[in-house]
Amino acid sequence: MNCPAQRAAAARDGLSLRIESESSPYDAWQLHLPDEGAAPPRVLHEIAEVLAQYRDGHARRAAAARAAGQELIALLHGDADPAALEEALGAAGLPAGGPYRVLAATSGEALAEALGHLEGIPWAAGESAAVLYEDPRAGLDVAAELRAVWPLLQACGGPEADLRLGAGARAAGPEGLRASLNQALFTLTAAGGETPVRAVEQLDTLAELLSGVPPEVRGVFGARTLGALGDGMLRETLEVFLANNCSWARTAEALHLHVNTVHYRIERVESLTGRDLSRLDHKLDLYAALRCG
Repeated sequence: MNCPAQRAAAARDGLSLRIESESSPYDAWQLHLPDEGAAPPRVLHEIAEVLAQYRDGHARRAAAARAAGQELIALLHGDADPAALEEALGAAGLPAGGPYRVLAATSGEALAEALGHLEGIPWAAGESAAVLYEDPRAGLDVAAELRAVWPLLQACGGPEADLRLGAGARAAGPEGLRASLNQALFTLTAAGGETPVRAVEQLDTLAELLSGVPPEVRGVFGARTLGALGDGMLRETLEVFLANNCSWARTAEALHLHVNTVHYRIERVESLTGRDLSRLDHKLDLYAALRCG
């Protein structure tokens, strides 16, 4: 990985020549000579041309691999039968039989760069998703490995880059790849903030699960369920009431209210939302709506 910040650091002393070729933000080649006078400029340019030819060949091979990976990902999005998936897996260079794991990312270039840091793990990547072969005997925590390298990608991409990754569950064979892809896409929505790399196994609470629901859907659910309450005292009372396990006394104490006032407000909440807070499913509806709103 050679991002702009690293190039600038390398060029402070001596002479650096950029190896011209199409590149991503994560793949810039430089020919650096610490002692600017150690070689004639003509020789350096000839070396740079040789390296450029090598790099172009490398880029062509990478493009062919991406094409095979993209074909595999396209089949996962479609309705291909297991035999076609097995053929596509082989064409993409992945071992037959599995197990596999599907990853989805907001940047295909960042995803490919990150996967390149996983030693000994065969993978095939398309524009925004990838399938990797995950040998359980290797004992490798893929999500943890990707989390470790992700800050470097973010530094190369710049502060405005939206770099997130979601990992689906391990699929025993080709027949489980679509499920793993759907999980990866859902988890990608949940990724962000302090957790830009998130695996589906991390969605182990209701709040984590809801974070994977698209914001537009969460907003509609929250507004439809709680809209009649507004943003004032009724909503605050509901939040405190649920946080205190529906205890009238603790809610009254937390809000500095008389218990009768809490009873009155909760009755109003039930009337406006159509929910009965003595029922667990209705409590969960309102709790989820608060998390979505």
